[in-house]
Amino acid sequence: MPEYTLRIRRFDPHSGEAAHWDEHTVELGDTQSVLDAILKIRAEVDGSIGIRCSCQQAICGSCGVRMNGKPGLACNTHLREAAERGHGAGWNPSPGEDTELTKPAGVINVEPMGNMPVIRDLIVDMDAVHWKKIQRVTPWLLNKQPVPEREYIVPHENMVDVTQTMACIQCGSCVSDCLAMEVDPLFIGPAALSKAYRFVGDPRDDQHRERLKDLSEDPHGIYDCTHCFNCIDACPKGVDPMSQIMRLRRVAGSDFDIEDRNNGYRHEHAFVKNIRRNGILHESDLLADSYGGKFNPNAGRELASGLPAAVKGLTRGKMTVKKILLHEHKASKEVKRIFDTVEGRSERVELNLYVTGYEDEPEEASAEHREPPAETSAPQPEAPTSESENV
Repeated sequence: MPEYTLRIRRFDPHSGEAAHWDEHTVELGDTQSVLDAILKIRAEVDGSIGIRCSCQQAICGSCGVRMNGKPGLACNTHLREAAERGHGAGWNPSPGEDTELTKPAGVINVEPMGNMPVIRDLIVDMDAVHWKKIQRVTPWLLNKQPVPEREYIVPHENMVDVTQTMACIQCGSCVSDCLAMEVDPLFIGPAALSKAYRFVGDPRDDQHRERLKDLSEDPHGIYDCTHCFNCIDACPKGVDPMSQIMRLRRVAGSDFDIEDRNNGYRHEHAFVKNIRRNGILHESDLLADSYGGKFNPNAGRELASGLPAAVKGLTRGKMTVKKILLHEHKASKEVKRIFDTVEGRSERVELNLYVTGYEDEPEEASAEHREPPAETSAPQPEAPTSESENV
């Protein structure tokens, strides 16, 4: 039976002592969970270890912790997987690779999730951050009127669109690893904004524009996301919170043309304008285009504030006056044709890679992609011979 060493972060606010690490060794199978190991230690060694858990089936979302720096569900993470993980969010060395935390005994650092206050040991205050932000986005349906006498049938394409966000179990792993929340604790956050898209994508809701206007105007709303991808890597259910935030932006900017006070709408359109004109991103024009062009007073103020950085770039050879003022590259006909094709469509195409196709596919279509039957080691019955047939 393999041995694993768990270093558990302990903290008791009533003791007056600083947080510290407790180290315990357990003998468990490679495919048993980190939660199994913690509960074994609590039952046999130290009953004071605090951890929140319930279903142990990766459904309730209660046992979220950080294991070797990466957040996840303790009940859904194998000991071997956690031990082979290098310390740091999303960085996973290949099995057998020699790192500081990849040792024969298997060392696993277990600590509470980030961006939320710690109540005790591995238990964080979800109410103070996570649930407070969920309430911020009005997490319920504001139905259209009149309400149908019978059930409201949602079209299949709309259900495909919101099914991904409905898979969220509110474990808080994405909140734990959100870099934007570390810099700006007021940021609404990936979990809450994913919940917001669940209703923006629902045709039964009557407040799509109002929801999007609110989240666009909020300086800590949809345009505060920094595209770090940490929430996508952290989510145990494949909700891809950052993708939902990008969908909110696209619906707000492309479908409703909501121009926000945070300049997010103009900034995103400036990227499109810049690449359509140049074929590649010409960064010296991006800031001015985001504020209406070089001769716009707002752009002048922003450009003036960026002069120290520009001077530093010029003195260090990072940029030249020629590259700043002249466009050496222009978009080719192929690039312009792509823009014309996409912008010429009557409706914007939104592809959800989480769910595709229909549940009941035609037998002919599904048979083409069906895998061959697995080989079996059981002996197969021999075909009857002519003698056995006569008998």
